[in-house]
Amino acid sequence: MTGQINLGLGDALTSPTVALGAKTISKTYGGTRALNEVSIGVSTGAIHALMGGNGSGKSTFIKVMAGIVTADQGHLAFGREWSDARSHTPARAKAAGLHFVHQQNSIFPDLTVAENLALSRGFELTAMKSISWRAQMARARDVLQRFEINVAPETPMDRLSAATQMMVAIARALQDQDDTAERGVLVLDEPTASLPKHEVDLLLDALRRYAADGQTIIYVSHRLDEVTAIADEATVLRNGRVAARLFGAEITHDALVSGITGVVVGSLSPTTAPPKAPEVSTHGQPGEVPCLSEPVLTLRRSAIAYGEVSDALVLRKGEIVAVAGLLGSGRSRLLKQIFGVVPRKDLQVVIGSQPLAPSKIRDAMKCGIGLVPEDRLHEAAFPDLSIADNLSISCLSGLSRFGWISPSRERQAANKQIEEFAVVAPNSSTPLIALSGGNQQKVMLARWMQRRPKVLLLDEPTQGVDIGARNEIHDLVRAAAAAGTAVLVISSDFDELAALAHRAVVVSDGNVVSAVDGPLTEENLTKSVYAQEKAL
Repeated sequence: MTGQINLGLGDALTSPTVALGAKTISKTYGGTRALNEVSIGVSTGAIHALMGGNGSGKSTFIKVMAGIVTADQGHLAFGREWSDARSHTPARAKAAGLHFVHQQNSIFPDLTVAENLALSRGFELTAMKSISWRAQMARARDVLQRFEINVAPETPMDRLSAATQMMVAIARALQDQDDTAERGVLVLDEPTASLPKHEVDLLLDALRRYAADGQTIIYVSHRLDEVTAIADEATVLRNGRVAARLFGAEITHDALVSGITGVVVGSLSPTTAPPKAPEVSTHGQPGEVPCLSEPVLTLRRSAIAYGEVSDALVLRKGEIVAVAGLLGSGRSRLLKQIFGVVPRKDLQVVIGSQPLAPSKIRDAMKCGIGLVPEDRLHEAAFPDLSIADNLSISCLSGLSRFGWISPSRERQAANKQIEEFAVVAPNSSTPLIALSGGNQQKVMLARWMQRRPKVLLLDEPTQGVDIGARNEIHDLVRAAAAAGTAVLVISSDFDELAALAHRAVVVSDGNVVSAVDGPLTEENLTKSVYAQEKAL
């Protein structure tokens, strides 16, 4: 099987060309073996992809490298010096030249680029110990020039694109590396999860430049196309073990999928087959032209600048409609307007034939609308509470008696949802934060589906999840539509929209401005979105 090649490292771990080595790293949490004798070698100056499904051990391995989690056994090396992994600490990781940049990169959007760069190393000071802004700006310009980031140091971070913000975060992590000394290792954890495709390309180009200049990079991502495009070598983890180690031309989509899933690609069910269209009703006599199923949600604008039409969007029962648009197009804001999170202004939302009161989430829920936002942990979930608590929050009245929640009813309802949505967790009392990203997202979907919603609004439903969880989430969304729920879905991955939706609309400046003509393909979606942006 292609996913089982090149597992033996032999003497490679002791090679002088290895920037980071790990030998037989193991870690157990309770009865769960998160890492089982994992050995990895990362070549100096290479882009090394670390892959694996949710629960494969990637996050635990990264935490061991960072010194945040203590391994049960094993050894680590940075360069040629090996040490017991059990004594590894964050201070040792920093001294060894490990730099970590996460998707949640702790950038301060209200501060300038120069101020953000200074946060990790301190500000330039005058003799009187006050900030020397002239020296600070000069240093920032030097750093930006070195990393080929074409922005002014006084620019507020929130004016930069997401890709440029990520590049500034990388520059901040690496700014103190001495060009004349041996460089450390940059660990990027899902750096493109929230980036649209054109910004992903900008970031990948920057990473290629850094690697060509000698920087060693460990690249953690679920996006297989990025890995095949950028990685020099790859390690795939599955169930806490090394499932595959790939180099150069061996790093293919099929090899990665086989390593992640443990299944030969040819035996996997296709995920890009066009979905079945929603059922139609045949009102009247046999032989009459079938009518589309009834409208569930209609969006109307009091003044639409893009054409004299009364209805901006009509969403029908059992239909999955993709919302395509670039970052900043207002696509997420549109979903939040429908749900009542942000003011609707001139947008009118009609459920069936009844207008929905503006900016009232309670009314939206009563009318059968559910929203899973892009940033689930900060905008939807209660990470430190249990799975049961997170599920029951949307249907407390059904679990309460005389104003008091029944713990047994809450637990029974949670166990039913955990089983139905195949949530992998020890029990319903497990804190949500302890679950993988894919299982967290299943809980968010289950929260709404137990209410049998008329309309389900999904913003980046598979962001940051592995290919197996992605397929499971797609199946859950299709099942919801088959049961009659109308689904409006946003994704930066146009392949995902093409695989999931019946049709698509394009959003710009928060308005539905056009429909996508022809079959739903990544190419058609891309052309439609950029054609609209060009027209504007």
